[in-house]
Amino acid sequence: MVLQAGAFSCFSSIPSGRISSSNRQPSSLTTSNFISIRGRNGRTCEFHDLHKELVPYAEAWKWQKDIVAEKKALIETNQDCPDTLIVLQHHPVYTLGMGSSLEHLNFDMDDAPFDVYRTERGGEVTYHGPGQLVMYPIVNLRNHKMDIHWYLRALEEVIIRVLSSAFSIEASRVDGLTGVWFGMILLCDQKLAAIGVKVSRWIAYHGVALNVTTDLAPFESIVPCGIKDRRVGSIKSLLGLDDDTQLIETAYKSLIKEFSEVFDLGIDQIAYSSILDKD
Repeated sequence: MVLQAGAFSCFSSIPSGRISSSNRQPSSLTTSNFISIRGRNGRTCEFHDLHKELVPYAEAWKWQKDIVAEKKALIETNQDCPDTLIVLQHHPVYTLGMGSSLEHLNFDMDDAPFDVYRTERGGEVTYHGPGQLVMYPIVNLRNHKMDIHWYLRALEEVIIRVLSSAFSIEASRVDGLTGVWFGMILLCDQKLAAIGVKVSRWIAYHGVALNVTTDLAPFESIVPCGIKDRRVGSIKSLLGLDDDTQLIETAYKSLIKEFSEVFDLGIDQIAYSSILDKD
């Protein structure tokens, strides 16, 4: 049975000021650390930090759609529409893109190992679970570049920089495929990060899933991203390290830093430290 998202309430209005913070508790979602940063370029970005939490997929999905609706309302009334970044982990779940084929599921839908959701994002089937950092940028592309291909390449660039700067892993793109891969130039056969987005009236949502310490076994029950001749990998499997907590923390901090730089948020060191120091 393919599921749809359940009910989930929206959060309060956007705080003002260069740096402001609060705890928001939308519906049953675990309290997130929230901070709003106004960069040197005058643009505001909201950060919701749940990178240590396992959030049910349906709740996070509905949360994103509520944020998108709020941003569209701001645009319609000619108000400032800031970007938002949510970082979290999910309970085990399979998600399908809007046009995904059920042929890429290696199990009977009546006996699925985990919940399965069909969403409005692009791309094929993937798995989310503990040890995988999921980054949901809800981005007003009017603030950047109104080009979906540019946006996908920018998300890939964030991950490529994270892997290089934080873990000395030289990853790359593969022509014709979306995501970030590891391997020899002609044999980039381990996908470390999957990307799937939806853009509505130039508001982009859904995002990136980076395998940090993820159990890779659930990927064997699907054809990940519909690609049959390539594997899925993780930072942990490549480095052979056992400290899951440190790997997650290092990856999270680097994600925030590289996202801020690639998307030119103009965040100074004081503001950047404020994001990472929130507990």
